[in-house]
Amino acid sequence: MVNFLSIASLSRPELLPRIENVDATTFAALSLEVFRYQAVHNPIYAEFLKLLHVNPLDVGRAADIPCLPIALFKKYDLRSGGEWSPVRTFTSSGTTGQTTSRHLLRNESWYRQNARRAFEAQYGSLINRPILALLPGYLERSGSSLVFMADDFIKQSNHTDSGFFLDDQKTLHKKLSRLQNETGPAPLLIGVSFALLDLADKFPGHFSRCIIMETGGMKGRRREMTRTELHDVLKSAFQTDYIHSEYGMTELLSQAYAPRDGFFQPAPTLRAFTRETSDPLTLRKDSKTGALNLHDLANLDTISFISTDDLGRVYPDGAFEVLGRMDASDTRGCNLLY
Repeated sequence: MVNFLSIASLSRPELLPRIENVDATTFAALSLEVFRYQAVHNPIYAEFLKLLHVNPLDVGRAADIPCLPIALFKKYDLRSGGEWSPVRTFTSSGTTGQTTSRHLLRNESWYRQNARRAFEAQYGSLINRPILALLPGYLERSGSSLVFMADDFIKQSNHTDSGFFLDDQKTLHKKLSRLQNETGPAPLLIGVSFALLDLADKFPGHFSRCIIMETGGMKGRRREMTRTELHDVLKSAFQTDYIHSEYGMTELLSQAYAPRDGFFQPAPTLRAFTRETSDPLTLRKDSKTGALNLHDLANLDTISFISTDDLGRVYPDGAFEVLGRMDASDTRGCNLLY
């Protein structure tokens, strides 16, 4: 490991409560604290900084923190803070023979807490809200962070109609139809794109009171389509004005949600930046399309600063769009082509 021990950094016990309470006013300063911690306590990241000839003491702005290429989740078991044993390993979906990403989880409660906070920041309490999860292609394999999150939301909701629906679309349709005419928190139907399209084909209905949320993902089951095209089909079939979107990935412990039109609002622990596609070390200073860099402070125990293969735009208020994938990057389960 590169010797950065001269860097004054907070300890993990000191950082955890600050991350729990981070907001827009404290995010930038806390990002620098997490950066200093991981520069010392993550050997892969320390070596990465050394190869870039970056002295962590010279990084004075959160926007200037170097981001680790996301592909390294496929090659290394990334850890910050020593050789701790994971309680769970999240893995990405992929085609046969494809190397998948691995994200080690140090504490399940930490993930649940952050996922709940991200959702409830935009949609309100999970308690008593019907959560209906349509996630074929994820349920049938182990290691899906999306299934883990949905399972926790279902348990938190404590609602008799909450649950997973693998192939029983008829029962799902009946529940949505009944919930449409009931009072209480708006039901959430969260589903992978191809499964929502299947439901739209076989069981359309009037579900304007429901939150219909797509997580992306055709998984080879249907032709790829733009998010706008997908949303138009679903809006027509379910007679609703908006289709919601969730942005998450194996390599993140935080999520972002777009209540309408694909403008994602990040969790309190997440921020997006754009970099030049031709120069991975140069950030864009406008709202034009670039490759997305993500700062996920919830990833304290792995790596918080990630250079993704997604293309997008980031706006002054912190919202961002996801506009596709960079050329030559691997196809992912959450991919939507544009």
